[in-house]
Amino acid sequence: MSDEPKWKRVLKSRLLFKPPVLSDPRLLKTSTKSIILICIALCGCTSGFSSTIYFPGLPAITADLNAPPIATTLTAALFVLAMGITPVFWASLSDFYQVRRILLLFSMLIFAAASIGSAFINNIWALVVLRCVQSVGSSCGQSVGAGVIADCYPIETRGAAFGPIIGGFLIMSALSWRATFWFCFAFALFIFSFLFLFFPETYRIHEKFDLELPTAKDSSTSTLNSNETPKQVQEVEKNEVMDRSDEKTVTPLPTVRRMNPFAAFVLLRHPFIFLSAMTSGIAFGCMFAVETIIPELYEKHYGFNSWQTGLSYLGAGVGNLFGSMIGGMLSDKLLLRSRKLRGGRAIVEDRLTANLWPCCFIFIPFGILLFGWSIEYRLSVWAPIVAFGIQTFGMNQIMTSTSAYLVDAMPSRGASATAAANLVRMVLACALTLAANPMVASIGAGYTCVFLAALSAIACALLVLLKWKGEKLRAWSGF
Repeated sequence: MSDEPKWKRVLKSRLLFKPPVLSDPRLLKTSTKSIILICIALCGCTSGFSSTIYFPGLPAITADLNAPPIATTLTAALFVLAMGITPVFWASLSDFYQVRRILLLFSMLIFAAASIGSAFINNIWALVVLRCVQSVGSSCGQSVGAGVIADCYPIETRGAAFGPIIGGFLIMSALSWRATFWFCFAFALFIFSFLFLFFPETYRIHEKFDLELPTAKDSSTSTLNSNETPKQVQEVEKNEVMDRSDEKTVTPLPTVRRMNPFAAFVLLRHPFIFLSAMTSGIAFGCMFAVETIIPELYEKHYGFNSWQTGLSYLGAGVGNLFGSMIGGMLSDKLLLRSRKLRGGRAIVEDRLTANLWPCCFIFIPFGILLFGWSIEYRLSVWAPIVAFGIQTFGMNQIMTSTSAYLVDAMPSRGASATAAANLVRMVLACALTLAANPMVASIGAGYTCVFLAALSAIACALLVLLKWKGEKLRAWSGF
């Protein structure tokens, strides 16, 4: 045995670029999987968390940096656009080098550096650039995290809105809106430390761990024929060995793997991926558009300051929380129920469970319309707060189920499929964010929300089509 201290061996293993995965990640202990899920949750929440944590301070940023309103809006719009593009590169790096851990660690360093830079910035355009860099660091958890879930869990067991609340209180400090970026910096260092100490490498090579055991030969060839003697059998076996030895051994040429970060974009040519991406993209884009217009609307119509605006996002946080809890409880149960009703035959579309229909047809459009018209008619502030919570309750379940659907449909390329869908999602969010405030200024909050509700109706139709024709669309695409 080596005399090297244990702590040195552990430290060296933690510093490896690609630690070996010696056993199937799906057979890890429950406690280890729980730690992995905590790590992925921490990484995954940074994008949604940092995208909105400074929203209550948008008016203060505009005033302090003497910024035009469009530039302040771009700090949010380009953040989500970068969040749609960069996961594709993270996913490509993950699949090419067959690693997860080192990418998550490196992304947290990028996120920390951009956050501390944003805290000291004094120019709005420099802030726009740093927000894009911050998005690059925070977006790794989305696509690589989906790959980790596919590594560790089979289909049957898979099942960010509190940022502005914290941001509203941080802005009350002497550092004002800059305090939100200090918080992001500290949060990034915490996540990096947690990942470094506890997160193992999980990249699962399916060809290695999904090998089937050799099957027994047919009994007619493995047992003696009643008309053959043992000597005859030995002669036959000897001749077979000699025949095999005469065959030329063909050594397959080694395949050269190439990294193509745009390969994930090409996945959007598959109709089932595009439909899933559009459904979740519209749901998320409508939510982010509402989230963007809240600070100005609440300040104008209700006289809110930064901490009150931050607290107003509590409704969305509660909606997301309950959407996640209820969706998580129902998803796997309804999936197994669908398979049971079908006689045990499994199809991926079972992941699009029955709880999505009220979310899509009732909660999301009703929440959007209630939000817009309650502000338009100056109803109690509790009406838009509750309305936004209703919208996020439905949106969370749509997002979760469609993301799980893609991972289930393409388990060996879960990271790339998730990244491709994320691109569509963030492009739509960017476009709606840029359009939301001008639309409110032009036609009012009510009719702006009518437009968003109409988009959500389109998403409902796409989801119905995916549920109805998804299996045929996958077969047409070769999956």
